[in-house]
Amino acid sequence: MKKILGQDENPLSNFFKQYGFSYAMLLPALIVVALVIIYPFFYNFRLAFSNLNMYRMRPFIREGILETSFQIGMQNFVRILSSSDFWIVFLRTIVWTIINVFSHVSFGIFFAILLNRDMKFKGIYRTLLMIPWAIPQYIVILIWRGMFNYRYGAVNNFLGLFGIERISWLTTPAGGFSASIITNVWLGIPFMMMIALGGLQSINPTFYEAADIDGASNLQKIKHITLPLLKPVMTPAIVLGVIWTFNNLNVIYMMTAQTLTDQIDILVIYVYRAAFEFYRYGYAAAFSVIIFLILLVWGLTFMEYMSDEEKAVR
Repeated sequence: MKKILGQDENPLSNFFKQYGFSYAMLLPALIVVALVIIYPFFYNFRLAFSNLNMYRMRPFIREGILETSFQIGMQNFVRILSSSDFWIVFLRTIVWTIINVFSHVSFGIFFAILLNRDMKFKGIYRTLLMIPWAIPQYIVILIWRGMFNYRYGAVNNFLGLFGIERISWLTTPAGGFSASIITNVWLGIPFMMMIALGGLQSINPTFYEAADIDGASNLQKIKHITLPLLKPVMTPAIVLGVIWTFNNLNVIYMMTAQTLTDQIDILVIYVYRAAFEFYRYGYAAAFSVIIFLILLVWGLTFMEYMSDEEKAVR
């Protein structure tokens, strides 16, 4: 009867007839994602509950046997959370993330507002502001490292024009941390600027026209129109910025690797050293799980808070 009515007895075969080609085109990408992201992600959790290190690596490679247990995993987590070094590095990472993301968002929105106005040579200004994002990050870090050189660096030479004494940027913890923040701020502004610029161009200009009729100043328009309407665009960008900055290994490590070893590390560098300098793979995997949980809880909390605030405004 179903065949007479033109209906397929098997809905699964009907589904594959309709969508099979689309899923076949997505299959290579899904396989790559599964092998490169999903499998390593879950395998890291397995390593977190193991005592794998340099001494146990050879039997593991030869026999493929990984000793894992809940007790070993709990020992890894307790050892990390009970260490005073963890909390010191954690607080330093929070300071690093807050300063960088606040600067990225503030300067990004500021430059986006300037570029959203009618001005001459807007394309040239936009290109110049995009340069930090276009150059490979490690090249930028090496350039800034040379600029922060105590004797020959451009930064100290510039400060000398105003009678300021030379600063030991790369040989003191405060100087190295400050130099790394300056470098990372310079690197991160273009991304936030482009996100904000896209959000500004989607705002209906009639809002500003109505504000002009009411006699609102530029600051009032920014406070009551621009910033509220940018929230839906900037919220996911801020979440991504926090995650990227929190896990930014390159800047601090490359700026001060040979001068301030272990003195201004953030959590991700601490994990890197545990895994690839001290070969404590199980310990490093457990540490990375803690970092993941910290960012997961913060991200969900922040997104929930922003959504509740947006509903309250509506």
